[in-house]
Amino acid sequence: QVQLQESGPGLVKPSQILSLTCTVSGGSITTSSYYWNWIRQPPGKGLEWMGAITRSGSAYYRPSLKSRTSISRDTSKNQFTLQLTSVTPEDTAVYYCARSQSLIVKVTTRTDFDSWGQGTQVTVSS
Repeated sequence: QVQLQESGPGLVKPSQILSLTCTVSGGSITTSSYYWNWIRQPPGKGLEWMGAITRSGSAYYRPSLKSRTSISRDTSKNQFTLQLTSVTPEDTAVYYCARSQSLIVKVTTRTDFDSWGQGTQVTVSS
């Protein structure tokens, strides 16, 4: 059973870079045809897909966030990372990493993704 775990700072100042890492255990991010996703949920709002990376390292981004988002991977550590630049308080959210069998750009239900991390709260504030 694959497990995902997010890690990173819980507080980021405005205009700085938000950086989160997802550590995957129980399965390799390079040997299976899954998409490895970042999803967030701002307070009082629904789940928002941010982007994904494939086993080959191809990355896909939400168009509205593309200019500020970068997803990369470290295959030696079986991790993938989210970087979001120029953050504002509107980026305050619970951030999740998740696995899917296809590219899903709009989250309609959590079951679209077969594995989730527990989520990590990130607050953008000075």
